[in-house]
Amino acid sequence: MVRIGILSDTHGYIHPRISGFFANVDEIWHAGDIGNTATAHQLAKLKPLRAVYGNIDSQDVRLEYKKVLTFTVEGVKTLMTHIGGYPGRYDRTARVLIEQERPNLFICGHSHILKVIYDKKYELLHINPGAAGKYGIHKSITAVRLIIDHGDLRELEVLEIAEK
Repeated sequence: MVRIGILSDTHGYIHPRISGFFANVDEIWHAGDIGNTATAHQLAKLKPLRAVYGNIDSQDVRLEYKKVLTFTVEGVKTLMTHIGGYPGRYDRTARVLIEQERPNLFICGHSHILKVIYDKKYELLHINPGAAGKYGIHKSITAVRLIIDHGDLRELEVLEIAEK
């Protein structure tokens, strides 16, 4: 059993409540637009970090993190990238990756809109954790945590902070 914290679009800012929400997770996954390496390193001090870079990330972030990650945790194959879309409206590049990799879990960011949708066509759970930073179109800060246990995704919880 592995407890995962998922966030995206921090844009160089980590709300103080994020560390409490992620206190009991085993890993943090960041779906891009980190903002800078200092923000990534701050998250990595909390828990082991898996991250991808996003479209606003500078060269130093891009040198440290990849555009796409594919990995398996507790029997759940995960595909993570920043720009992905959502079921029925995937970005073309993301759709090709989904078709090639056949993940059980697809995580992306970019839209600043929290979405958790089961995709029947590709038989995967799509998660966009929204935006955890204070810059952008979103009205609240959001993050997600869940448990992965022998192929089972469960106990998904959302943190929503009304003020940015």
